[in-house]
Amino acid sequence: MTATTVLAPSEGIFAQRYRALTVGMVALIVLVAFEALAVATAMPVVGRELDGLALYALAFSGSLAAAMVATVLGGRWADLRGPVAPLWAGVGAFAVGLVIAGVAPTMDLFILGRFVQGFGGGIFQVSMYVLVSRIYPAAMHPKVFSVFAGAWVVPSMVGPAITGIVVEQLGWRWVFLGVPLLVAPAALLLWRGLSTTPAGDGPEVGERTSIMRRLGWAALTAVGAALMQYGGAARGAGLILLAAGLLVLVLTLPRLLPPGTLRAARGLPSVIALRGIAAGTVFGGEVFLPLMLTGERGLSPAQAGMVLTGGALAWSFGSWVVGRKRYDRVLILRTGPALIATGIVLMALTVFADVPVALAFVGEAVLGFGIGIVYPTLSVLVLELSRPGEEGENSASMGIGESVFTVVTVAVVGAIVAAFGTAGPVYLVCFALTALMASTGVLVAGRFRD
Repeated sequence: MTATTVLAPSEGIFAQRYRALTVGMVALIVLVAFEALAVATAMPVVGRELDGLALYALAFSGSLAAAMVATVLGGRWADLRGPVAPLWAGVGAFAVGLVIAGVAPTMDLFILGRFVQGFGGGIFQVSMYVLVSRIYPAAMHPKVFSVFAGAWVVPSMVGPAITGIVVEQLGWRWVFLGVPLLVAPAALLLWRGLSTTPAGDGPEVGERTSIMRRLGWAALTAVGAALMQYGGAARGAGLILLAAGLLVLVLTLPRLLPPGTLRAARGLPSVIALRGIAAGTVFGGEVFLPLMLTGERGLSPAQAGMVLTGGALAWSFGSWVVGRKRYDRVLILRTGPALIATGIVLMALTVFADVPVALAFVGEAVLGFGIGIVYPTLSVLVLELSRPGEEGENSASMGIGESVFTVVTVAVVGAIVAAFGTAGPVYLVCFALTALMASTGVLVAGRFRD
């Protein structure tokens, strides 16, 4: 079964021959999303119980670094040997990492578990992109990626609440030990789906980039991203760490992306650049929104969380809209960043006491819909613009670019807040920077046409 298969009019991604595979992949994405959101809720308790608050940040940056390296490895592995082997290797490593973290008696072993977990997640997520290109007809790709995007919505709505209950009633360890129990049925569905729709081998490609060299550059890029993370949250030496991290990224990141990505060259480079711009502005714009709403407007943490939940629902709705039928890609890719910028501006206005706080809900919904229509469209374009046998490598580049753009954006606005404090004008500057960055996406949008 290949992407050139003729699609019967009545078939969809949940048709009988695709159902088990689709549900299995979506279930795994839901588990990854839940764990990504749950760990932030559980970490304060973990750090205190394991006497590891000094290593608190490493539990996050270590997982991110591992995922970056694994994304490069998984993408190239899937291109050369097919996506099935790296998919199962990634699922296995993800589950093992969760078990290590769940039983860890010390913070050092907990961080090791997070590293293994991040490594496994990075491998199997990029392998899924290659699996989609090999199994599903091209006409189905928008629907597949729309469902993938929607798989993050339920965890974002209920994940933190469920995690809080589990931590209080059963203990933080079950936040990590419970997920592997759910991985098993998801993996069984995935196995059944692969048995009925085999992925097959990819085409031979004449030129193969040295995987060891790419892994080396990925590791250095992860170091640069970690330095940016620490620099954005630190005071005093934070500026030095930011500068050092940015220098490392400038030297290493271009080695992992298609030539011309950082200047949004026409074709595939502009698609990967736009994915980074969209992700960076959304997460950079949201990162201090709950803090601003609770500190400046007096909302409770639960009420501030509801604002983000509304954005997640709008994200899912936007993904559903573009998954139903094909729209003009240039229009979608220009509208999305424009909506993201508009949403950030609306959220920024709620800094002023005279502006109804309800405008933050509206802004988050506008932003969510904007990223919802852009995200799956860019995923589809990456596969469409990839040469045969390079889908994994290009998908890995998209993942690396998205992660780095997000880290840099969050680090910069974090450094501004760390330097000048949590005050209304400071928030306005942060929102303005992210809105300006989102606006550049409107200019990049039409450049995917070579």
